[in-house]
Amino acid sequence: MTLIVATFAAGCGKSNSSGEEAGSKDSDGGELNLFIWSEYMPDRVIKQFEKETGIKVNYNVYSSNEEMLAKISAGAAGYDISVASDYMVEIMRKQNLLEPINKDNIPNMSNLDEQFLNPTFDPGNEHSVPYMWGNVVMAINKDVVKKDINSYEDLWDPEFKNSLVVLDDQRILIGIGNKLQGESMNSTDSKVIQKSKDLLVDLLPNIKAYDSDSPKTMLVNGEAKAGIVWGAEAYLASVENPAVKTVLPEEGTNIWMDNFVVPKGALNQRNAEAFIDFILQPEVSAEISKDFPYANPNLSAHEFIDEDILNDPAVYSPKEFLDKSEFFTDIEDAILEYDRVWSEIKQ
Repeated sequence: MTLIVATFAAGCGKSNSSGEEAGSKDSDGGELNLFIWSEYMPDRVIKQFEKETGIKVNYNVYSSNEEMLAKISAGAAGYDISVASDYMVEIMRKQNLLEPINKDNIPNMSNLDEQFLNPTFDPGNEHSVPYMWGNVVMAINKDVVKKDINSYEDLWDPEFKNSLVVLDDQRILIGIGNKLQGESMNSTDSKVIQKSKDLLVDLLPNIKAYDSDSPKTMLVNGEAKAGIVWGAEAYLASVENPAVKTVLPEEGTNIWMDNFVVPKGALNQRNAEAFIDFILQPEVSAEISKDFPYANPNLSAHEFIDEDILNDPAVYSPKEFLDKSEFFTDIEDAILEYDRVWSEIKQ
């Protein structure tokens, strides 16, 4: 966990936002428009919130940070709350796409582990509240893959022709290409990015599917021999199919933290803050981890989370692995080259 502290902490202790009434934009108190990844919020949790508050939740999904940013940047109106990863919070904050959050309305923030507060991408948590964190790992079906797999590079083997499921995420896939060159996943060097493109083009014959929503499905049913997947998906796949084993790649990986944010102009911000506070109740947060066992920054929830999840390296990875892994940062104009390269890879 030391890596988390060193990377995220912008200072020590908590910092409150200004005393302005952020909830002044709420409408009739009756609705909340949620914009989030699929497979990330149990229906029963939403129904419980609706029952306890009388607030109707309208649920909308996206498949990547970039899709979410594109829709909000283009003026997609009506979203009251969304979820953005670390680097995306930084980007949206710089582009003035987020409302300040009134933390006075979210007393359950006290349940969060302090090492996840006051991050470098949003000092003082002025615009974001931690939701889940996690990593990217390899998952291998040992019933059909007999050789030892230790590195991302091993997935280029022709043995995996048309049998890999990989995340549909340009920063992750290009970042892995960067890492295989001994470079940062956040590299902005055109030569490094181009070489990563070449590596990923070479991998194309082995890729059966891109899936960021539920990559475990193809691992469980045997359609994929292996995959580059979220740690929680690797864990869930192993529960359903014990032949699926997690491999922590020797190069390290991407670590991420997802956060609740309130898009600029949200009409029901007070409801958004009520929803965040509800989610941060220990029992509610632990209930989410049952269905979607990503690493949970809610320390008070850990006593309600299954020990198998808390002890699984796919979800809560060992320090030596985290120490050689990276968080994404805002790569500014270089993202245009990542966009271009990704389009060329997937054309």
